[in-house]
Amino acid sequence: SDDGAIDDAKEKKASRDGPPPNEPDRFDDNGTLSEAERSQILQAQKQHIRTELDAAHRIAEDPPSFIPPSLPFSSMAVPETIVSTLPNGIRVASQETYGQVCTVGVLSNCGSRHETSQNVGVNHLLELLAFQSTENRDAQDISALMDEIGGATFASGSREQMMYCVDVLRPNVEVAMEVMADTILRPRIEEADVEGMKRVIEFQHLDMLPEVKLGEGLQVAGYGPIDGEIQQLGRPHFCPLEALPALNTEVVHNFRKDHLLLPHEMVIAGAGIGHDELLKLAERFFSDIPVENLNQAPSGHRTIDSKYTGGGFQLQTETVDGFTRVALAFEVGGWHSDDLVPTCVLQTLLGGGNSFSAGGPGKGMYSRLYREVLNRYHWAESAEAFTSFHAESGLIGISGSSAPLKSLDVTRVLAEHFGKLATQPVTDEELDRARNMLKCNVLTQLESRLVLFEDIGRQILTYGKREDSHTMSEKIDSVTKEDIMVIARKAISSPPTLATVGDDISKVPPYEQVAAAFQR
Repeated sequence: SDDGAIDDAKEKKASRDGPPPNEPDRFDDNGTLSEAERSQILQAQKQHIRTELDAAHRIAEDPPSFIPPSLPFSSMAVPETIVSTLPNGIRVASQETYGQVCTVGVLSNCGSRHETSQNVGVNHLLELLAFQSTENRDAQDISALMDEIGGATFASGSREQMMYCVDVLRPNVEVAMEVMADTILRPRIEEADVEGMKRVIEFQHLDMLPEVKLGEGLQVAGYGPIDGEIQQLGRPHFCPLEALPALNTEVVHNFRKDHLLLPHEMVIAGAGIGHDELLKLAERFFSDIPVENLNQAPSGHRTIDSKYTGGGFQLQTETVDGFTRVALAFEVGGWHSDDLVPTCVLQTLLGGGNSFSAGGPGKGMYSRLYREVLNRYHWAESAEAFTSFHAESGLIGISGSSAPLKSLDVTRVLAEHFGKLATQPVTDEELDRARNMLKCNVLTQLESRLVLFEDIGRQILTYGKREDSHTMSEKIDSVTKEDIMVIARKAISSPPTLATVGDDISKVPPYEQVAAAFQR
């Protein structure tokens, strides 16, 4: 009844306003206790509730001696990237951040592009084997040691480079470097370890996102075989399941020796550490890599330029959401191209994302693909620009997704936007926004110590030097509307690459039809 509901509401309100009936008002919810009564209750609580930490966990008034003192601003030099070279050819690069945590690591020009038909997938396997057992420590010991010293390990492989790093409290960097040297130079890789990581690869394939499969398809199609020979950039990055039986410890060790442990192709990088300290640690732990490796596999023989071919890729596979994903891409210049920065501005200008977004500053809600695709077509689930750069070539493209019945419309819209870029100049407002947003993204990300470490290592490995933020910002500001149009026209003059992944891909137009549309 209504009366019963009112009584229940009153009872609940009373329980919120004060203690239950026949219970003492310990927290003085009703404000009836005197100061003496409050003091008496507090003293009684202290007898049973411990409020002070023991000596081992108590916060001391003075910082521990092993924590470096905070420096006054007047004694801090403006951080800059410093580069040195060890006698065996390894380059050492670092930049100070004046923090209490540092990131150190090793990068090597070793990637899945260096695989052959006999060891496909070994680079993927090598990444998973990082920071496992070594000649000096078991994997469990390494994990426990990282917990003890406040460290976290990371390993990441790409088509062109392999990266190992440790993020650690600054006083413990020496121990971290020792562990990292062990995992790179003295790993204990046994058949049981290899078989265990092969099972991990199988699980990864079960959980692989459709977007990842789409990206793999773009590479395989964009750099297709020439005269029956698979090109380096057209090799799969993730180990195919059919390649697993051929992988064993001997294959892993041979790949490491031929491609990973070449001093002239390695960089030891650090962010948040003094250069002299990093140089001493590098000499101590990595100077024993023999210089003779310089003559084992010259970079020119290991890395063979791939030629862009364009092409189509289709994969009909079950997805969680049932959407069909389409990506259309064209060739642009690689890491060493003058078009690199304008291409990045173009990608930012196009922007995009998913149809659902929380919005907010910096989310790209005013980018072209949001305004002219996601906000215009109700059936567009996503539309986003992307780039993929390599030493000799690169891709710029747009990916989109929708219900299968709208796949033709998605492909049409993607093609129309490339055509628009080549025939109509972008507006001043769009260009200004894209340039500012790209600078904001770059500078904001470099505030992260891990990103700074990776940027130092990859730039030194790719260019032999590192550009500072001021130089990069100037390059971004110098991009013009004419530059954007030139890149778009140059891109669509090459054959397109069309990749499709989804449960139902029957409505996606054939590759030949899309290619013909750009030849008119």
